Amino acid sequence: MDIDYEVRAVPAEVRAQLLVADDFGRAAVPFADPEGGAPLRCCLRRSEAGESLALVSYAPLRRWAAGTGTDPGAYDEQGPVFVHAGECPGPDGDEPYPFGGAHRVVRRYSPEGRILGGTLVGADGIEDGVRDAFDDPEVAFVHVRAVEYGCFLYEVGRP
Repeated sequence: MDIDYEVRAVPAEVRAQLLVADDFGRAAVPFADPEGGAPLRCCLRRSEAGESLALVSYAPLRRWAAGTGTDPGAYDEQGPVFVHAGECPGPDGDEPYPFGGAHRVVRRYSPEGRILGGTLVGADGIEDGVRDAFDDPEVAFVHVRAVEYGCFLYEVGRP
């Protein structure tokens, strides 16, 4: 049986909070993207030249844990993500697993927020990596991450 998983961008209310004070406590510094191509975590697409962006520190596991009442412990981490500094339409859903075309890591997490492992997937392997991760009933959600910098791209959960 095929299951469609839920790809989750940085929510609009979280993006607004990050622009005021990111997860490291700094205010965002908007800039006009000179070339385009930055992976926007708020709408899950690449930026266009001239768009107003901000690079902010984001702690996805910490925010998830706060919403579920768990403690990520030593697995808590934060890293840089690009978001729109102005209006953002949110994801359009055209690409089921955004930011493909490059090797990615699908990192699995337990319901307690502990890392259960990760899988390196090929340029077109995100969907298979997600499906394989959720074959394990202990997996509550996964993070899709860039290989070259290790950056968080988005979360995938069960619907």
